[in-house]
Amino acid sequence: MVGAEIRKSKFHDISNFGLRLAIGVIFITFGYAKFDPSFATYLPQFGLPVQLQYLFALEEFIPGLLIIVGILTRISALVLSLVMLGVIFYIDKASQFTGTNGAEYPILLLAGSLVIITIGPGKISVSHLVKKIPRFLQ
Repeated sequence: MVGAEIRKSKFHDISNFGLRLAIGVIFITFGYAKFDPSFATYLPQFGLPVQLQYLFALEEFIPGLLIIVGILTRISALVLSLVMLGVIFYIDKASQFTGTNGAEYPILLLAGSLVIITIGPGKISVSHLVKKIPRFLQ
């Protein structure tokens, strides 16, 4: 069974952490940028109230941090998946796959988030160190 051997290897743990780190950093960066007051000026053109600015910032920033640390990883990845579905179908309107307002980047972030939901936090995480955290909260 090659699949079982790969899951037990350090390569699996390192690649899992690398994926979590990459996805987390991207969402932290985008979430942090949404705290800038100039972001609120973009919301009305999508039919969204400017009061949602900080909610949009926090819904990317906090799950990004939690994914990197490895706490509430699956729940955080689920939140980010829902954010990406909103971006794909509401903001970008899935009108084109590539180019300006293309959906390729949000689709990649959605796919990465779905992989994190599937594989969980892995061994390089606070959830693994604590061991008493129930699996559904990892």
